[in-house]
Amino acid sequence: MAFAVRTNIYQQKRMLNICDADLVGRTLTKSDLTLNISRSYFAERIVEKEEAEELLKTCSIINMVGKETISLSVKIGIGSLNGVKEIEGIPFLLVFKF
Repeated sequence: MAFAVRTNIYQQKRMLNICDADLVGRTLTKSDLTLNISRSYFAERIVEKEEAEELLKTCSIINMVGKETISLSVKIGIGSLNGVKEIEGIPFLLVFKF
Protein backbone atom coordinates (compact mmCIF):
# COMPACT_ATOMS: atom_id res chain seq x y z
CA MET A 1 0.00 0.00 0.00
CA ALA A 2 1.25 3.46 -0.88
CA PHE A 3 0.70 6.52 1.28
CA ALA A 4 0.78 10.18 0.26
CA VAL A 5 2.62 12.31 2.83
CA ARG A 6 3.64 15.88 3.51
CA THR A 7 5.51 17.07 6.58
CA ASN A 8 6.14 20.56 7.85
CA ILE A 9 6.72 22.49 11.05
CA TYR A 10 3.66 24.00 12.72
CA GLN A 11 4.07 25.95 15.98
CA GLN A 12 7.50 24.35 16.49
CA LYS A 13 6.04 20.83 16.16
CA ARG A 14 6.52 18.39 13.29
CA MET A 15 3.20 17.95 11.50
CA LEU A 16 2.32 15.06 9.19
CA ASN A 17 -0.47 15.05 6.62
CA ILE A 18 -0.94 11.47 5.42
CA CYS A 19 -3.57 9.65 3.39
CA ASP A 20 -4.11 6.58 1.27
CA ALA A 21 -2.42 7.51 -2.01
CA ASP A 22 -5.49 6.65 -4.08
CA LEU A 23 -7.52 9.36 -2.31
CA VAL A 24 -5.38 12.28 -3.53
CA GLY A 25 -7.46 14.65 -5.60
CA ARG A 26 -10.81 13.74 -4.05
CA THR A 27 -13.15 16.16 -2.30
CA LEU A 28 -15.43 14.70 0.36
CA THR A 29 -18.56 16.47 1.59
CA LYS A 30 -20.95 15.86 4.48
CA SER A 31 -23.54 18.52 5.27
CA ASP A 32 -21.57 21.74 5.71
CA LEU A 33 -18.19 19.99 6.09
CA THR A 34 -15.84 19.64 3.10
CA LEU A 35 -12.53 17.77 3.11
CA ASN A 36 -10.31 18.49 0.12
CA ILE A 37 -7.61 15.83 -0.19
CA SER A 38 -5.36 17.99 -2.33
CA ARG A 39 -1.97 17.12 -3.74
CA SER A 40 -0.50 20.32 -2.26
CA TYR A 41 -1.63 19.47 1.29
CA PHE A 42 -1.23 15.69 1.39
CA ALA A 43 1.03 14.52 -1.41
CA GLU A 44 4.46 16.06 -1.28
CA ARG A 45 5.66 12.51 -1.94
CA ILE A 46 4.53 8.89 -1.96
CA VAL A 47 5.98 6.45 0.58
CA GLU A 48 5.60 2.78 1.41
CA LYS A 49 4.29 1.30 4.66
CA GLU A 50 7.61 1.22 6.55
CA GLU A 51 8.32 4.93 6.05
CA ALA A 52 4.70 5.86 6.75
CA GLU A 53 4.89 3.96 10.03
CA GLU A 54 8.07 5.79 11.04
CA LEU A 55 6.51 9.17 10.23
CA LEU A 56 3.40 8.33 12.25
CA LYS A 57 5.59 7.44 15.23
CA THR A 58 7.79 10.55 15.09
CA CYS A 59 5.40 13.42 14.27
CA SER A 60 3.52 15.39 16.94
CA ILE A 61 0.51 16.54 14.90
CA ILE A 62 -1.05 14.12 12.42
CA ASN A 63 -3.89 14.65 9.94
CA MET A 64 -4.82 11.31 8.41
CA VAL A 65 -7.39 10.17 5.89
CA GLY A 66 -8.21 6.75 4.49
CA LYS A 67 -8.88 3.19 5.60
CA GLU A 68 -5.31 1.94 5.15
CA THR A 69 -3.81 4.98 6.88
CA ILE A 70 -6.15 4.77 9.87
CA SER A 71 -5.66 1.00 10.11
CA LEU A 72 -1.87 1.38 10.17
CA SER A 73 -1.95 4.15 12.77
CA VAL A 74 -4.26 2.24 15.14
CA LYS A 75 -2.22 -0.94 14.67
CA ILE A 76 0.94 0.83 15.89
CA GLY A 77 -0.86 2.59 18.76
CA ILE A 78 -1.23 6.06 17.24
CA GLY A 79 -4.77 7.27 17.77
CA SER A 80 -7.90 5.33 18.57
CA LEU A 81 -10.87 4.12 16.59
CA ASN A 82 -13.02 6.09 19.05
CA GLY A 83 -11.78 9.34 17.48
CA VAL A 84 -12.34 8.32 13.87
CA LYS A 85 -15.01 10.21 11.91
CA GLU A 86 -16.22 9.51 8.38
CA ILE A 87 -17.16 11.60 5.38
CA GLU A 88 -18.67 9.74 2.42
CA GLY A 89 -17.53 6.49 4.04
CA ILE A 90 -13.89 7.61 4.17
CA PRO A 91 -12.40 7.70 7.71
CA PHE A 92 -10.30 10.60 8.99
CA LEU A 93 -8.52 11.19 12.28
CA LEU A 94 -6.56 14.05 13.84
CA VAL A 95 -3.95 13.23 16.48
CA PHE A 96 -2.02 15.62 18.72
CA LYS A 97 0.86 14.14 20.75
CA PHE A 98 2.25 16.56 23.34
